[in-house]
Amino acid sequence: MRAMILAAGRGERMRPLTDYTPKPLLQAGGKSLIVHQIERLREAGIEQLVINVAWHGEMIERALGDGAAMGVEIRYSREPEGALETAGGIRHALGLIGDDPFVVVNSDVHCDFPIARLARFEPAGDGHLVLVDNPEYHPEGDFALSGSQLTLDGMPRFTYSGIGLFRPEMFALLTPGFRPLRSVLEPAIAAGRVTGEHYQGTWLDIGTPERLDRLDRDLGR
Repeated sequence: MRAMILAAGRGERMRPLTDYTPKPLLQAGGKSLIVHQIERLREAGIEQLVINVAWHGEMIERALGDGAAMGVEIRYSREPEGALETAGGIRHALGLIGDDPFVVVNSDVHCDFPIARLARFEPAGDGHLVLVDNPEYHPEGDFALSGSQLTLDGMPRFTYSGIGLFRPEMFALLTPGFRPLRSVLEPAIAAGRVTGEHYQGTWLDIGTPERLDRLDRDLGR
């Protein structure tokens, strides 16, 4: 199985830290955010990785190389300046991802979800999302669950963790270009083609300098 790490964003909320350093290379616990993700994927048995890059992408490529030093194989999907958002980025990278279901993880989340279990999971439809409790800065959540089925309406609502499993077919017919993930997810969820699960373990969206500092402190304990 392959995994795609999303690493192309500008990291506006992290400025000025991201003015000269791409967010995936910011450090917490003595390692960059993206290295933490690579290590978790490798520990889950996923060694073939695709990383999309845009903002200061050359710095990410120099830092990680081909991945051999970390026991993985990395291929890069280079996006135009400004990046293509999640669905557009995945569509752009399909030639590197292949034909089988693949894991997607955001480079800027910290989560102890057992990715090895997800890697063995066969999605019944187009995708399977890991949902978490809503953080205080996103109290309305993203989606609801009816059993294992994702729904656009209903209560309680949960937040998408940035970790999921998708089939390439979900993105193959998209027109190349900028495309948010939600624009693809919503019609697929409405058609009953996306499942999910509620994870209640450790999860943190490292979207601000304050949350980066918190993660650094937590990992330094």
